[in-house]
Amino acid sequence: MRTTLFFAFLAITVGSVQSCNWFSSPPPTFCDTACIKENIRFSGTHEDIPYVEISVANCLPDTLSWSYSGLGTKRKIGFAYLIGRTVKINNDFIKVQFKDNQYAWILFNDCVTGRGFQIQLPYDKATPFRLKSSGLNPLDPKFSIEEGLIANTDRGNLFVEDAMDGKKAMMTFGEKLDIDYDVIHDHIDSVSITRNKLWAKIKIGNKWVVKEKNITMQ
Repeated sequence: MRTTLFFAFLAITVGSVQSCNWFSSPPPTFCDTACIKENIRFSGTHEDIPYVEISVANCLPDTLSWSYSGLGTKRKIGFAYLIGRTVKINNDFIKVQFKDNQYAWILFNDCVTGRGFQIQLPYDKATPFRLKSSGLNPLDPKFSIEEGLIANTDRGNLFVEDAMDGKKAMMTFGEKLDIDYDVIHDHIDSVSITRNKLWAKIKIGNKWVVKEKNITMQ
């Protein structure tokens, strides 16, 4: 009798565990990771019609290209090669800011981790691109950033740059934080960034603290 009860209990327990596994939800992603099949293209308002295009292959961003009418050439580079990893992107979580026909800033977040990336793409072939893989992008609802500003961190400081005129400002956190950019909200809960003020809620040790600074961009 005891043996029968034991196996009955064991069957119920195993069944419960399996049921939990079957019906448990995967961890939420930053944005929809559904397969993208069509190329993504953004165009500026300058008369030369500058553009940035992301070609897609096997549901992933494959090649980044940028040019404008009359340039006579098209700059391009492998997407994963440029940023050093494979990412999932979503058209609704990509932002491009054009500086006439001089350069474009492309901001996007990895849909799996939420990590922010920022790339400055100059149309002049002699000028190298700039990559920031620790971006605090306004695509993240916890990051309030005034239009036209590019914000990022190096774990010890908060940096801001005007996308149009290149003027900059910064604020120190006071110490270097152990930030994993793939889970940035473990250490940077939220930010509010304008051309006049920087504000951030950050985790130092086991305590959440607020840092803020009035700035003049130059």
